[in-house]
Amino acid sequence: MARVTYDKYLKELQDDMLTLGSMVEKAIERSLEALKKRDLALARQIIDDDMVINMKRFEIEERGIELIATQQPVAKDLRVIMVVLSIITDMERMADHAEGIAKITLLLGDEPPLKPLIDIPRMADKAISMLHRSLSAFINQNTEAAKQISAEDDEIDNLYDQVYRELLIFMLQDPRTISRATYLLWVAHNLERIADRVTNICERIVFLVSGKYEELNVSKY
Repeated sequence: MARVTYDKYLKELQDDMLTLGSMVEKAIERSLEALKKRDLALARQIIDDDMVINMKRFEIEERGIELIATQQPVAKDLRVIMVVLSIITDMERMADHAEGIAKITLLLGDEPPLKPLIDIPRMADKAISMLHRSLSAFINQNTEAAKQISAEDDEIDNLYDQVYRELLIFMLQDPRTISRATYLLWVAHNLERIADRVTNICERIVFLVSGKYEELNVSKY
């Protein structure tokens, strides 16, 4: 394979990764929309669409493995492919978390809202922003941006703790709210895990540029 053709395939692999990222961002956005509006039809659509995301991930994975097998890339080119394969795995898991939120919406059904959704949408907006910017950091190979984005995971963790405390108060004050509060806690947990996976992406960006693994935003506890 000529170098020009190889470079073209390598760029297409990265472009496909960005396409998958857009699909995942949309899935997260729609999962929160379904939750807020109690849109059960939209929730079911998100669940159905998760298979499309899975297939896109497998398609990219197959192409990356084929490039490794046929071109035997070394040094930076090999790291690019390895990082892409790692990132798409994390993004596919993020889509699973969005699917999980959609399933929770179905479980809630037409039960009355426990409380206005304030911090949970904030968590979602922050997680989506972190994902979007992490992919830009990958394209620009910007390790400083990657480190900054991973540090923002603390904001998600703080919001999660706040949601947890509020929901715990509801459950203690009125046991009849336990089911709905638990569902919302699951939603918050899914969003917290999405942000954790963005941190994984940021770590891979540092590896791509430096060739060294560096654990970012190490837990202080």
